[in-house]
Order: sequence, then C-alpha cells, then structure tokens
Amino acid sequence: MEIEKAKAIMEAVLFAAGRKVSKRELAICLEVEPEDVVTIAESMKADYVANARGIELISIEDGYQLCSKKEYYEYIYQVLDKRSKPNLSTASLETLAIIAYNPKITRAEIESIRGVNADASIYKLLEFGLIEEAGRLDAPGRPNTYQVSSEFFKMFGYSSLEDLPELPRYKLDENEQIVLEEFTEATKEAPNPEREEIEEPVVTLEEEINMANVNKEERNENE
Repeated sequence: MEIEKAKAIMEAVLFAAGRKVSKRELAICLEVEPEDVVTIAESMKADYVANARGIELISIEDGYQLCSKKEYYEYIYQVLDKRSKPNLSTASLETLAIIAYNPKITRAEIESIRGVNADASIYKLLEFGLIEEAGRLDAPGRPNTYQVSSEFFKMFGYSSLEDLPELPRYKLDENEQIVLEEFTEATKEAPNPEREEIEEPVVTLEEEINMANVNKEERNENE
C-alpha cells in the first residue's frame, strides 16, 4: 500500500474513532506490521507540522489519537466546549501524582503515603476518568489497585510514564522528616558569611608613626 493512501486511511480512522486507537488496531486495519504504523504516524506528524494544520497526531502509550492543537483552544471553546472542566483539589492532585509515579498502587498504600483518607480523591479521579482500576493485588482481601488512564496522558500531554518529571532525591532526618538531598547539598556548598574570617589589614610600625604625625599636624592646624 502506498504511504499516502495509508496516511489517508489512518487519518480517517482516527478522526472517526475520536479516541486513542492502538497500534495493533491500526496495523490490522491497514494490513501492515506494527512497525509500519509507526513510520506512517511519524510521516503524518511531519505533514501536520509542515502545513501548519490546526490538528496534530499525538502518541498515547501504545496508540495514537488525533486532536486539536492546544494553541487554538480559545477559539474552539467559544463554539464547542461548554462542559465543566475537572476541578481538582490539592488532595486530588496529590493522589493523582502518587498513582502516576506508583502504578498499580492500592488505596491503603496511597493513604499510607498521604497520611489521610483517600476515598474521596480516588472517587473524584475515577469520575473524571484520570485513573482506572488496574486489577487486584494478590494479598489478603485482594484490594483494588489503580493506575493513570489514557485520559491522564492526553490531558497532561505525556506519551507514557517515562515522560514524567524526575522526582527530587530525598532522605529522612533524625526527626523522620523528609529532607531534599539537593537542598542540603546546595546549603553545604553555599558560603556562610557569618563564618567567613575577616582578614585584618596589616599595618607596619612605620605606617603607624606616619599616621600619628598626620593626626598631630591636623590638630595643630585646627588650634
């Protein structure tokens, strides 16, 4: 199949789907290998950039989705987007971050990290579709585990968990409080002006005599 025809078919499928379509689904549809789907997708991305199109092809985990470019949001909103936006509290954002960095985590583990009940935050994140159940843990009671969803990647602009920012290094001090290693290292390297020794100027005997004579002459002139 010619690549231009393959791109047209893939564009039509993604547009009609309105969701992420996996590489496997696209490979079956186009009757090509999954590696060929990647080649076709990269060519489509280049076309959208070169032609300054209002849409773009984004990678989401193991698939692709067509979406409008974020710089045109203010125009799209005026016509279509009258829906209420997810209003996430600080607690929900903290819970979401914990789940993103700890895939397949249980509610009890989330609460252990945050130190408070997480039921409301988990319910809200599930309602907005930002997280999803990832099966049950092989432990007593077989609790549910959670992971971020495709909606999370689309909303925050990540292709996979590998794109998440690196967490700062930390350690616990003697009071079991978290201390960022980068902060402590920077503090050690920073000079402390209170501890710096102030070098006193060295004055020779000859200089002291000259200064005394100058002072004496000034007193005489004033008299």
